[in-house]
Amino acid sequence: MTKEKTPKPTENLAEVENALTTAERFFETNSKIITMIFGAAVVIALLFLATHRFYSLPREAKAKEQIFAAEQYFEKDSFKLALNGDGNFPGFLDIINDYGSTKAGKLSRYYAGISNLHLGKYKEAIDFLEDFKSDDLLLGPVAIGATGDAYSELGNKEKAVKLYMKAAELNPNAFTSPVYYLKAGNLYESLGTKEKALEAYKVIKEKYADSEQGRTIDKYIARLTAN
Repeated sequence: MTKEKTPKPTENLAEVENALTTAERFFETNSKIITMIFGAAVVIALLFLATHRFYSLPREAKAKEQIFAAEQYFEKDSFKLALNGDGNFPGFLDIINDYGSTKAGKLSRYYAGISNLHLGKYKEAIDFLEDFKSDDLLLGPVAIGATGDAYSELGNKEKAVKLYMKAAELNPNAFTSPVYYLKAGNLYESLGTKEKALEAYKVIKEKYADSEQGRTIDKYIARLTAN
């Protein structure tokens, strides 16, 4: 069995020196391009930091300040004032137009959707709610469920029930999930799909028995099983 030839230290050193020489030549040849690329990267980074500090952060703070009055009107069910403002303070529509990219601007889309839903403007509600995205445990499902409400009011029950199920299964929790499982079950019944209605009701009984919907779910199950 032959032994592998071990490179001599002088050979290794020569290879390293050769690699360094090649790198030096490459840098010398392309030094201007490399310097320009590095300089451009530094400028972009500085511009990003400056924009964030002197433009984005002040806009976020201003938008948060501006949304306060509209939120107060929303909580009082004064949805027209919440949407359009009162002449002194802006409404959600103004905040969306002026600060749409901020957190307050994005949240205003949710508020605008819910406000339009209460005002019976279902297509407008859908537009705003479908444009709203959130990872919040409760807000995400509520926005999807409210979109289902709007579709249901427009007579599109098939679309509505899919959204109710999506809302129920998104971020499963005892606050929103049983609400939308019940809505889905009721809508499945009206569509004549009693098997799916029963499945939705049974999820409430098995997983959310302590919820408000869970305490009355037996009557829904009994009605379907009796038939």
